Parts: sequence; C-alpha cells; structure tokens
Amino acid sequence: MTNSPEATTPDSSPASTTTEAGGTFEGIAEPRSENRLVLEGGVWHQISPKYVTVQLISTGSFLVLVVAATLVLALLMHQLWAWIPGGILTVILAWTLLILPRQARSIGYQLRDDDLVFRRGILWQRFVAVPYGRMQLIDITHGPLDRGFGIAQLKFVTAAAATGVIIPGLEQSTAETLRDHLVGVAESRRTGL
Repeated sequence: MTNSPEATTPDSSPASTTTEAGGTFEGIAEPRSENRLVLEGGVWHQISPKYVTVQLISTGSFLVLVVAATLVLALLMHQLWAWIPGGILTVILAWTLLILPRQARSIGYQLRDDDLVFRRGILWQRFVAVPYGRMQLIDITHGPLDRGFGIAQLKFVTAAAATGVIIPGLEQSTAETLRDHLVGVAESRRTGL
C-alpha cells in the first residue's frame, strides 16, 4: 500500500507503508459489511494524504462562500428565503468535510498481470478493472492547489466510456512513473508482444 514510484509494477512488493515524499495512509479503508466487494491478493497502492488537505481547502472555501452569501442575503438584504438553500448547502458541505478523510482512505489501485483495478467508496463501492490493452489515453492533470501540494490525478480513457477511471491524489513523481509504465505495458499488449 505504498505510493512510491518503485511500487508501480505488477510484480513489485511494497517496501514500506510510507515514502519520503509524504507517504500514504496506513491501510485501505474497507466497509464493515460481510457483503462488501473484496478483491483477494495483490498489493493495493493508495493515494497521498495531501489529497485530503487539498479537498478540505477547496470544499472548506466553498463552504465559507456559501455561509457568507447566506448571511449577506438573509441579514443585510432581508431575504429570508436564503436560509433554506444556504442551510441545506451548509449541512451537505459540512458532512462532506467530515467523511472526506475516510473516503480518501478507501481509494486505491492494484496493478495485476493483465489489468489495473481501481477501487473507491465505503457506502457505494466501485471496482473497475481496466485491461492494459484497452487503454487509449493516459493523462496527468493537476490544478493550482494540486501543484502547490505536489499531487496530480491520472486519467485512463478506453473505448468504453463506462471504464474511464481517474485516480486522484497521486504524488507527482508516482503519477509520472505510473503513466510511463502503463503506456509501455499498453503498447506491448496492443502490438501483441
């Protein structure tokens, strides 16, 4: 469950649970139900905890704007209707901030012999297996906050729209190494080598 660039090949094993560049979470968060989706074997690689910080900043900033707009409309402009949407948005955003760390611990990916498996979610679990030979585009993106914290997201595009996968919160170096590895494996699978 490392986020280190060395741990991006299917046959490698994790050296430790943290890296010098910020580390990862101690373990992947699983639902407690016996009926949860389980993928046995393999090494789950996790995202950087910096992703939580970036999401807390962006969601918290939006929450502050919602509260400020609600207060201005309701108290200064005497628009009492603003309490309803403002209150609803405030509750939703506060709940999002509370569950964000646990959600981030549930995100992971596994490099297997023939595909990459991506997982996320506690209440609504999602497992997506993307065959290496079907990958058409592997893209790295990052916004201003992501760049400031040294993280990026890796996006895989295949012919089927339903299998588009975005792995958020990867260390920049890990995203670049993983992209290069996946491009190489995808090319060899497509050419039949």
